[in-house]
Amino acid sequence: MNILIQLSHPAHFHLYKHLTQHLMRDGHQVFILIKTKDILEDLLKASGLPYFNILKEAHRKHRIGVLWDLFVRDWRILRFVRQHHIDLLTGSTVEVAQVGWLARKYRVNTGEDDMKVVPLFQKMAGPFIQTLLSPVTCDNGKLEPKSVKYAGYHKLAYLHPNQFTPDKSVVDRYFSSDKPYFILRFAQLKAYHDIAAEARGINTAVAQRLIDLLLPHGDVYITSERELEPQFEKYRLQINPLDIHHVLAFAKLYIGDSQSMAVESAMLGTPSLRFNDFAGKIGVLEELEYKYGLTFAIPTSEPQRLYDKVEKLLSMPDLKEVFQQRRQKMLSEKIDVTAFFTWFIENYPESRKTMQADPDYQWNFK
Repeated sequence: MNILIQLSHPAHFHLYKHLTQHLMRDGHQVFILIKTKDILEDLLKASGLPYFNILKEAHRKHRIGVLWDLFVRDWRILRFVRQHHIDLLTGSTVEVAQVGWLARKYRVNTGEDDMKVVPLFQKMAGPFIQTLLSPVTCDNGKLEPKSVKYAGYHKLAYLHPNQFTPDKSVVDRYFSSDKPYFILRFAQLKAYHDIAAEARGINTAVAQRLIDLLLPHGDVYITSERELEPQFEKYRLQINPLDIHHVLAFAKLYIGDSQSMAVESAMLGTPSLRFNDFAGKIGVLEELEYKYGLTFAIPTSEPQRLYDKVEKLLSMPDLKEVFQQRRQKMLSEKIDVTAFFTWFIENYPESRKTMQADPDYQWNFK
């Protein structure tokens, strides 16, 4: 098969990197299309995976700019699909649904946001989606009839033990892993779901208070999508972005206003605190918090609650051991997402019929 994978965010690179390698190993022709977004292109270059950048300069300064960029991407992807005789498109984007429908090709969208959190995606992609692959925790609203649910998370596609083994020697390339350390993450909070929710996160005062709380217990490292204030530059984490999950795995604690890295920390058994206003709104994170106790949501209106939670976690003498046990419970109840995705794509559309008739078939991929 000729398979097109569209990536529009660094998180999508991680979601699809092992799947891409498995598909290529099995003899399929895989084409990766991207747009310029944060470190997405850097990740692909570092990985050695071939790709095509179809939009290097975005015009997203207002609604007309967003729509124009979408039109340009749709047109360029449609031409690519025809030129390269694509059989199936997959990705987490509106374009996969729209272009696949226009070209009358098989298309598999992946997602793990509840549709109420991404209403624009539901409106623009929904009518054109053929199949939406999502975790069982997701509320897909009007798209439920088009959904195939699985017992897993996007982040397990690359952080499941079958796909990833944390390595302390990778951490030691940058700093000593023997001394306790903490990771702070400052996101831009400018994605369409963040804007829709009027998202707020860690401001200067909160960041300084967190650093003051953490420094007596270990080193602090900051990874940030937004510009850092001068007083925080000395804490900036300077690493190869492909190594971030090794660093997260051995951290004592993660605190940030990013959804993605909070879930990644949970997958690795690192306690995670997310300080934003998505509490109670995202099914994946709700399950990780209330079923497995691997992450905690605190709204931005309650900074003192954040500080109290940090102090409570720091006071636990067996913190890492407790959270590793919670991680093992979570893993025992989930599948190897990459193995499942590989089977689903390679056997589509028959795989969709199989899952609709027998959802337990997925447990072949543990």
